[in-house]
Amino acid sequence: MSLIEKTRKSEQVFDGVLLKVYRDEVELPDGKTSIREWIDHPGASAVVPLFDNGEVLLLRQFRYPSQKVFIEVPAGKLDVPGEDPLTVARRELEEETGWKASRFTPLGSFSPCIGYSNEVIHLYLAEELERGTQETDVEEFVEPFRIPFEQAIEMVLRAEIDDMKSALALLLAREHIQRHS
Repeated sequence: MSLIEKTRKSEQVFDGVLLKVYRDEVELPDGKTSIREWIDHPGASAVVPLFDNGEVLLLRQFRYPSQKVFIEVPAGKLDVPGEDPLTVARRELEEETGWKASRFTPLGSFSPCIGYSNEVIHLYLAEELERGTQETDVEEFVEPFRIPFEQAIEMVLRAEIDDMKSALALLLAREHIQRHS
């Protein structure tokens, strides 16, 4: 039996600056129809910046939908269709933190909101860091800070870092480091 749902009709119900929202009529595998509401997201890249001394660079950032300050890894959206995720990772690292990296290791690409969005986030480990220029977007306010990498992992395990992209990126970076050390 096929699990694929076929789009019968698609209607864009919202066209925002970042997101587009659709309401689709689909044919289910059993031939019946249903409605699917979903968000079209351009995708993003997220970076774990790791210093030679074992510290990681994280950000504090207020997120309006949750009304909370989160601890996150640097990240940003793909600005144009087809933009290279590594290019985005490099740009966002420097813009948000004022640091650049000579070495980027892909950690994987993941779909964080499969029930309602097509977003894909590309995760990277950034090493061999050097000073760059911090130039956040006009409406973006972040507070970079450094902590020992293992302390960040403990914060993930205690759910103190509860942003999923950041938690996953940190855990995958730890796995990569353990395999290659």
